Amino acid sequence: MSKFDEREKAFEGKYKLDQERAFKANARRCKLVGLWAADKMGITGEDADAYAKEVVVSDFEKPGQDDVVEKVLADLTAKGLDISEHMIRVEMERCHEEAVKQIAEDQG
Repeated sequence: MSKFDEREKAFEGKYKLDQERAFKANARRCKLVGLWAADKMGITGEDADAYAKEVVVSDFEKPGQDDVVEKVLADLTAKGLDISEHMIRVEMERCHEEAVKQIAEDQG
């Protein structure tokens, strides 16, 4: 195998790993946002975990994070909570940072 082929394989491997980490971080972020929203709505235990899973699934509805924001905002509003879209996006950013940290710790 030539040096070029070796480098190409190494770059492909790194790209694949980066994509897997990004996917895991996104899913973890959605779960953390779901748990945060569940807490705001007074949902606890297994029900909170189930709600967090709903938030994770909602992320697959369309590209980007707007689908998650829309779901969480609608659910919080339906419970009579006055939380803005901006506040949800700020929490999503905080959760994303936490998710990336957790993924890195999980992988050693």
